[in-house]
Amino acid sequence: MITSTLRDIFRINLGVKEDERVLIFTDRPSDEEEIDESDKDRRLKLRSLSLFAAEIGKNICKTIIFHEYPATGSHGAEPPETLWEFAFGKKTVDALRKGKLLLRLLMKHAEERDIKKAEEIVRRYKKNTVDCVIALSNYSTSHTRFRDFLTRICSCRYASMPLFDISMLEGAMSVDWKALSKRTEKIAKEVNKAEFVEVKSLNGSFISFSKKGRNAHSDTGILKKPGSFGNLPAGEVFIAPLEGTAKGRLIIEWAPTRRLVSPVILTVTNGVVVNVEGEDAYADYLREKLDERKENSNIAEFGIGTNNRATRLDNILESEKILGTIHIALGDNSSFGGKVKTPFHQDFVFLKPTVTLIHRDGTKNIILKSGKLRCEGCA
Repeated sequence: MITSTLRDIFRINLGVKEDERVLIFTDRPSDEEEIDESDKDRRLKLRSLSLFAAEIGKNICKTIIFHEYPATGSHGAEPPETLWEFAFGKKTVDALRKGKLLLRLLMKHAEERDIKKAEEIVRRYKKNTVDCVIALSNYSTSHTRFRDFLTRICSCRYASMPLFDISMLEGAMSVDWKALSKRTEKIAKEVNKAEFVEVKSLNGSFISFSKKGRNAHSDTGILKKPGSFGNLPAGEVFIAPLEGTAKGRLIIEWAPTRRLVSPVILTVTNGVVVNVEGEDAYADYLREKLDERKENSNIAEFGIGTNNRATRLDNILESEKILGTIHIALGDNSSFGGKVKTPFHQDFVFLKPTVTLIHRDGTKNIILKSGKLRCEGCA
């Protein structure tokens, strides 16, 4: 089962061809990280899985590039320059370094003019870029310039698999991809008709925001088109809320990899988290991250889960895909339509939500009611 599902990542999800080059990477725990034994075990298994995937890939395509690097310690942080070189080629990285752009990109301090110069360099040497990426790092590279340049400029196909667990191969990865794609695209179409979104969940959470000028994206797991990007396991519709518009109160019951001992409450005003309440140790972690950079407080993402095979709540990679859930993320949204750049992006899942879409003329459409889909053709 494991072998066949990993093979399907190459053939069904990414559509890898014989003459293509595929980069597979993972990250190892850094000395600064404090991780418990269960998470240490999962990350050892993740490394083994990435090595196994590389071996399988050798029988499918011409070139497999495998790389392992010390973990960045944060979702949304840029990976190290060694990985940039494996992905884009030495000429690209040398030119970025010579133009004094590389460090700014890695630290997420690049201004718009810097990004434009970097884009010109990446575009000039894009023939040196790999064709596909399978990102099996513990920390997500989804919301990075690294990923954005690869997919948007170089037309690389990118499967992002942070926090991946082997059990997912027999669960959320065993979904009917055709049905998942149809459901996800339908929900995205409904979301894109609206200008304003209101969300309530049974635990007392509520949030509202404007999406004017923003388009929802579909994460279907089918990544065969040039420039395709998404998670595996897949199954979500996601959007960057318009900055400064979100307001509400979020009651977090699940951290990325565990249920909280007691809820953590976030107060949201003018698009940012202004207060963190809670006695669980995760509340202290969040306060620390939000104090690091003001951008980390940004309400970065709203998403709707669409995968009927996803069930795990103790792993955000899968939990945010559970059919009928929603998730809210803090931090960076610059890679999918937003304006905030920061080396931090963290999602939180909310169960049994009611989602109301409000159109320009004021009409309302309840697309989710206590976690049950209500849009026609979305089943």
